[in-house]
Amino acid sequence: MKQIISTPLAPAAIGTYSQAVKVGDTVYLSGQIPLDPVSMQLVDGFENQVRRVFENLKAVCEAAGGSLNELVKVNVFLIDLGNFAKVNEIMATYIAAPYPARAAVGVSALPRGALVEIEGVMVLHSSAQSNG
Repeated sequence: MKQIISTPLAPAAIGTYSQAVKVGDTVYLSGQIPLDPVSMQLVDGFENQVRRVFENLKAVCEAAGGSLNELVKVNVFLIDLGNFAKVNEIMATYIAAPYPARAAVGVSALPRGALVEIEGVMVLHSSAQSNG
């Protein structure tokens, strides 16, 4: 049985999707672009866009009963892969090691002209320790 996750602290969906869907202990987070949840406008500047995306993801994670540190998989979509080092730097201020699995993909365009979009999968109450 799936549960739809929604919070006014993240931008409202701008299409036919939910902010997140929870099935059991797994939460599938839709991609977040750097929209301010109040104005629904893009924030300016690449670094501000990355921070806004993480703030949006954080709000959705918390609405689902978790946190960014419970993310197990993150997918980053960038207009310019040359900005990936800055994403790493900012991500480390939001998520503690050990970090989730991740992919970074260069794309030609994102909704509303965003420079970055990030989606993820979170497992609630997951152990951050590896068994290796």
